Amino acid sequence: MNSKNLIEYKIFLPSLLVIIAISVPFALYEAESLQLLNSIFDYIVKVFSWGYLWYGILLVAAALYFSFSKYGQVVLGDPKEKPRFTLFEYASILIAMGIGSTIMRTGMLQWTSVANDPPAGVEPGSAEALLWGNSYSMFLWSFQVFAIFVMIAPAMGYILHVKKRPLMRISEACRVLFGDRFTDGWGGRVLDMLFLISILAGAAVTLGLGAPIVTHNLSSLLGMEVTFTMTIIVTIIWVMLFSISAYLGIDKGIKRLSTLNMYLAALFGLFIIIAGPGVFILNYFSDSVSFLLTHYIPISMNTESVHQGAASHIQSNTVFWFAYSATWAMLHSVFAAKISKGRTVKEMILTYLLAPTLISWVATGILGGLGVHRYLTDQLPVLELVKEKERMAVIPEILSTLPLGELSIIIFMVVALIFLTTTLDSTTYTVAAYTSKRDMSKHEPPKTLRIVIAGIITAVALVLMRIGGLPPLSVVSGLMGLPIIVIQFILIYAAKRMFDVDQAFKNNIREN
Repeated sequence: MNSKNLIEYKIFLPSLLVIIAISVPFALYEAESLQLLNSIFDYIVKVFSWGYLWYGILLVAAALYFSFSKYGQVVLGDPKEKPRFTLFEYASILIAMGIGSTIMRTGMLQWTSVANDPPAGVEPGSAEALLWGNSYSMFLWSFQVFAIFVMIAPAMGYILHVKKRPLMRISEACRVLFGDRFTDGWGGRVLDMLFLISILAGAAVTLGLGAPIVTHNLSSLLGMEVTFTMTIIVTIIWVMLFSISAYLGIDKGIKRLSTLNMYLAALFGLFIIIAGPGVFILNYFSDSVSFLLTHYIPISMNTESVHQGAASHIQSNTVFWFAYSATWAMLHSVFAAKISKGRTVKEMILTYLLAPTLISWVATGILGGLGVHRYLTDQLPVLELVKEKERMAVIPEILSTLPLGELSIIIFMVVALIFLTTTLDSTTYTVAAYTSKRDMSKHEPPKTLRIVIAGIITAVALVLMRIGGLPPLSVVSGLMGLPIIVIQFILIYAAKRMFDVDQAFKNNIREN
């Protein structure tokens, strides 16, 4: 196939132009853009908080329904074929894709936001506020978020591995509901453009906002100021890593990097427990899990309706978190569908609900527990530091309190960099697969296309990092969750409709 015919320009170019058209005015008028966008978001928090909270709960309910009903036994592929990956490899890929480097940031510092701005009636900095902090950090990486990430995947996996549709696109999954005319016309094109716009914007934001996790630790290690030159160098190294991984593909690149990082992260966690305040971390982890389970429903549904005044961090951030997660939902689901050949619907959903949640809770317990211990023992005024300086700059200060502090910072940077890489190599691979004209039920996306996509994402991120515009674009990414939520529910229904029409729960299941 001619290289010019490898990519569907009709959806890719308009999506890229929309990103540029949005980003340029934001970069030129960053302060004004942020003020406008934040006012819009604040209005949504005020008016539609209840909707986002119920949205998360409804998706968990849908996940449980699809898993434990007759639809759970539907195989995504030939029932006689074995799954493509072992369970450990499969879970590792989903974990790396699902939590990425963000867990390194939220696990270490998210508790401080809640401890400084706890729910109504709780004193900032108190023991109860500290429990709220780490428990809420765990809540951010719990069942609602991963249900948001995975619930488009049943429809996408079915059209790809069972119906053998050549194009791995959301519009194809909607064909059963809207027919050929809509799918092959402007309606389908708009759906596919929404996917690409949300993912290209989200990837640029991830690249731009993820770099400081590494640069601030590198700055502390080398005793240097964080400069744009340093940021460019780190970004280029990072881009080379995720470009190579995406180029090598799922088996040789993404899978190996994901499983490697599981081992590295586990060793780093054990080091913190052994070399650091291990007994306190284990006790605090137990208290945090207990507190979370006790307060899970209140956190999930609390809108603070009877408390007057500004929303607390938990209330406003939960809405933003669910909205921002929604923008990534289609990417996660499309990628999960691609790697789930041979898995049942139940295996796919429950693995995505449970494996990243478990790892996230453990990571939060260890990283958050270290920071809380340093605060409680007066070794480091963490709650004051996060107010006074760039939040990412506090991470190396916490890590440097460990024995072999410099080594701890280096390992943290490596693990964070690989997590960042596994997020963006999966993103690059998926966007390439989505925009490719190749038959994705039989082939991988073209390698050259994966590199082109990586280059485009990097260029957009670097320009915005240089001239400004990333903070407004991150808010836009959150706002884009609204239309995507509607698409999610449409695709959940589309999956059910396809299963029912094809009697897949009878015709495409494993023999006992």
